[in-house]
Amino acid sequence: MYSARSYACLLFALFFLFSAFSDACAGDEPFTYPSNRGDTGLMEVPTARVMRKNSYRLGISQVTPYRYYYGAISPLKGLEITGRITEVLGVDVINPTFQGYGDYKDKAVDLKYQFIPEGKYLPAVALGIMDPHGTRRYAAQYISVSKQIYPFDFTMGFGNGRFGKRPLSAQTGNLKLEIITDPRGWLEDSLFFGGIQFAPSEKYALMLEYSPIKYHVQTDPAREKYFTSPAPSKYNFGLRYKPSKWSEVGMSWQRGNQFGVNASVAFDIGVPLVPLYDRSYQEGPSEKTDPELTRIARAMSGSGFSDVGVTVGDDELRITAHNDKYFLNSRAVGKVLRIIADINPAYAGRVHIILTERGIPVMEFECAGRDIAELYADRMSLDDFLAVSEFRTVVTGAPETRVGRKASWSYGVRPALETFLNDPSGFFKYRLGVQGWINYQPLKGLSLITGLVTYPLNNISTVNEPVSDPVRSDIVLYKEKSVVLNRLMFDWIKRVTPDVYGRLAAGHLEVQYSGVDAEVATPAFDGRVYFGASGSAVKKRDPDNILKFKRDGVRDLYTTAFFNTRLNVPETGMAVDVKAGRFLAGDYGARVTLSKFINGVTIRAWYGITDTSGFEDGFNRGYHDKGIGVSIPLRLFKGTDSRTAYNYSLSPWTRDTGQDIEHFETLFDFIGRNAKVFLDREKTMLF
Repeated sequence: MYSARSYACLLFALFFLFSAFSDACAGDEPFTYPSNRGDTGLMEVPTARVMRKNSYRLGISQVTPYRYYYGAISPLKGLEITGRITEVLGVDVINPTFQGYGDYKDKAVDLKYQFIPEGKYLPAVALGIMDPHGTRRYAAQYISVSKQIYPFDFTMGFGNGRFGKRPLSAQTGNLKLEIITDPRGWLEDSLFFGGIQFAPSEKYALMLEYSPIKYHVQTDPAREKYFTSPAPSKYNFGLRYKPSKWSEVGMSWQRGNQFGVNASVAFDIGVPLVPLYDRSYQEGPSEKTDPELTRIARAMSGSGFSDVGVTVGDDELRITAHNDKYFLNSRAVGKVLRIIADINPAYAGRVHIILTERGIPVMEFECAGRDIAELYADRMSLDDFLAVSEFRTVVTGAPETRVGRKASWSYGVRPALETFLNDPSGFFKYRLGVQGWINYQPLKGLSLITGLVTYPLNNISTVNEPVSDPVRSDIVLYKEKSVVLNRLMFDWIKRVTPDVYGRLAAGHLEVQYSGVDAEVATPAFDGRVYFGASGSAVKKRDPDNILKFKRDGVRDLYTTAFFNTRLNVPETGMAVDVKAGRFLAGDYGARVTLSKFINGVTIRAWYGITDTSGFEDGFNRGYHDKGIGVSIPLRLFKGTDSRTAYNYSLSPWTRDTGQDIEHFETLFDFIGRNAKVFLDREKTMLF
């Protein structure tokens, strides 16, 4: 039987022996299956492999006493982020307040970065950080190395914590990374791990791994019941199978005494599950004899536009419209170009296509009418057409609406789902229902908004008591209601100058607060950077009466004030937001939000650091607000284009630090992708 050190030396020898005879690098595929925990790996041990960029996976696995629920995503090349819940079967939480909670459960986020991709002779090398924040029950920091000699993939690694000689200390505050802060200690505490995968086909693979995990010495709730002595074996064996391109199933024999199963699905982010189909507007025979301006306006009204205006003068055709349908405005412009090409107005010298939001012109596309005809007749290439056309964000001369449906009213209904995790009364609480809203726009830039939500399925409750001066720690009083008037407000946006926007909102701004909210913002450097300032003065609503204010004798008025910036990096799809100033509880500090735009899906994560010295309770003092969220376009499931997107966030509801009110729409989001730096890059998406 090999020792851990002998096993590591053997794997090192295999790396370089086989590398010398390797002709090419095959990359990470097909060895990108999930481990027990959901990160890319074998069974217990991670490999240096990572998921394909802009892909995600969801899955569940079980190897008694552990059951894992996981999701993983790769927003950047080489980076893999895994969120997991570890459930210890048959082990209750030892805390009298956790009645009805069920089996012990632990939440964690793991990171892996492949900082050296596999080359012809050199292996892939990855750094992994498991559970750097929180309970750190299953924390580890490791370096793994993988080399593919197809159909074999060899892995070895070195890690502390879960893979090391002793468990890492618990940490409930800030991030803790011993591999960086104490590299010598990390090295002394680490042990070797490794394994081999054999994949004679992309459909299935066999696995063998050496796992150094010392279950009997870990600070693990499972230890007392299941691991009073060392595991019978450190060698695990497994079989993996892909029934389809997007599904994976694994079976294994682990620790010498346990059967394991693992099932997951994997998809590319933002790729529609139902192919998009854009049904073209068809003119009737009698309609083709109408004036060309009328035909253009009618075709646009039938193709997903409203508030359509069409004028011609000085041999220039000007079209203005609100885009009701297309997720990207660049795609909407392409649809207008198609309509113009089909009708082919004879007198169009220069063509100006102006799109509006709330009646405010936000972008303009200009080109020559003859170039549209040449492009659709295949006498001009798309590159040449784009070279002689232009996107602008400063719009002048927009014609008034004259033909087409006026978008004064809009309304809709959609499912509503919220989750509340890890309360002592139960790990998973939720409410599921239907949300309806009405939006009336009587004037340019002005919206009157109301929203009502009903939750027929709602089990949200808590045994935690709010702090003495709550900001969000009492939000369960609002969330446990089955019928909610979440908004009744007006929201007014005005383009003060061509480069400066202002916003004013008042009323029931969100489920918990009513009052006034104001903001000013401006894009700079063609939209590379947005600058802004905002503030609000709000009162807390009465949770038992949707139209009254709450009177609890604590605080009558809550105020905020922020300086806001956003750095856009469209080359990578990344954006960095910084909100600095005074938060709802009066704590000063900043929140940083990182977001990634992938084929219409926006993934975001935030971390806030504020001065918590003013909080008297231990629940908030020293706590840093954090969370993750995703915006998913409806177009991924609908089979046709749509501007609607669903937002879901996962963060602690009941913390009071680093909190702001929920805004209906910020100016940064109103400007959105209508900045020149985005429009110029999205020219190729016109068609």
